[in-house]
Amino acid sequence: MLYLRNLIYHPTACPTAILKSINLELPSQQLGLIIGPSGSGKSTLLEILSGLAEPTSGSLFWREQELTAEQMQQLAGLVFQFPERHFCGGTLLEELRLGHPELGKERVTQALGEVGLEHLSLSTSPHALSGGQQRRLALAVQLIRQPHLLLLDEPTAGLDWSMRRQLVNLLAKLKKNWTLLVVTHDAGDLLPIADRCWTLNHGELKSVDPLTLGAAKEAQPAV
Repeated sequence: MLYLRNLIYHPTACPTAILKSINLELPSQQLGLIIGPSGSGKSTLLEILSGLAEPTSGSLFWREQELTAEQMQQLAGLVFQFPERHFCGGTLLEELRLGHPELGKERVTQALGEVGLEHLSLSTSPHALSGGQQRRLALAVQLIRQPHLLLLDEPTAGLDWSMRRQLVNLLAKLKKNWTLLVVTHDAGDLLPIADRCWTLNHGELKSVDPLTLGAAKEAQPAV
């Protein structure tokens, strides 16, 4: 279970804190959804949870153990908003082996199978994949590390409705074995699979009921 206790992030150059006394609990094998507009602090929170940044104050716990930024790097796997911009390997095999040269083809194929890409040749270039396939590959890159916590920044951004639906179905499947925390500006297709939900505005996190948000979205008039 992930716990955040009074987490504050206030860089000295900023007049106000980017994250203000964040408190959050996310049980294992659940999907948490944080919804907020651009500039609300969503990506900053993921950077702290992935160990890429350190909070000004407050604590992060996993199963009652308080963790440092270095330990969070081992615990969590972060999938960026546009992960295709971060691909470095010339082939799927090279991409999945980056940092893990000892991995055999069987383990690589298994990782691809976990995200529904087992039918692809290992010699395929990551940049030759569709947008949805690239998001799946980015998930495989993290899963091969066997993290306890998967962090996703706007995973459905820029995808058409079919690819979004496929990705949402994949996330619903993955939460059976992993704990997922997703940040987005548009809950949309993700609400039905969310176990816990929060809004983030001006650095302030508030818990909300995903069912209530879903009902409110359905009640909105069509444009």
